Amino acid sequence: MINTILGSLIIGYFFGCFNLSYMISKFKGFDIRHVGSGNAGASNVVIVIGKKIGLFVALVDILKAFFAFRLAEGFFPEAYAGAVSWAGVLAGVGAVIGHILPFYMGFKGGKGLACFGGTVLGIDFRLFFILFIIALLIAIITDYICFAPITMAFVVPATVWYVYETWIPSAIISIASAAILIKHRENIMRIRSGEELRFHFLWRRKDESERFGIRDDGKEIFNRKV
Repeated sequence: MINTILGSLIIGYFFGCFNLSYMISKFKGFDIRHVGSGNAGASNVVIVIGKKIGLFVALVDILKAFFAFRLAEGFFPEAYAGAVSWAGVLAGVGAVIGHILPFYMGFKGGKGLACFGGTVLGIDFRLFFILFIIALLIAIITDYICFAPITMAFVVPATVWYVYETWIPSAIISIASAAILIKHRENIMRIRSGEELRFHFLWRRKDESERFGIRDDGKEIFNRKV
């Protein structure tokens, strides 16, 4: 039992530590954590560098948690609660933690949403796509991306418990939910102060750039942190 828990967490953590947003920014000569929203994740890559690279980073972040899930599931085939590999879920949570607290970045990483999604993808791809659509609708309706992960932090554990009728994977994934809620507190504070970028930044970039008084040459934003 202890070996399964530690092994799954270690697998997930080291997968999660692979932070492509940080690596791309360092290759370009800056630190992604010092510009844009200050987040070392896909959403900030969209803000600072562009949508195509940002979407690619998001895909990598989803897949690293998904592959960690599958690897732990394969290493510990006995660790099942109903139809769900709790070892896989634990590896997914480890990936979220690794993304948020990467050791080589001074434990200052991203917010873990894409890895959270990758964990759900590991559980069931159908559940992933249903919840993805719901999260996208929430972001569109509220016009703030952060409301999607905040909502999913509550919805995912409850849905896993309801669908699979077992509390163990739901309780494990709630650890990742708590970490995501903590990481998004600053977004709520920025919404209250009117300093949070709106979701329509994706297709009306110029409007939000002008609202914040930041340079937007269509490629990169470097001159201030928003």
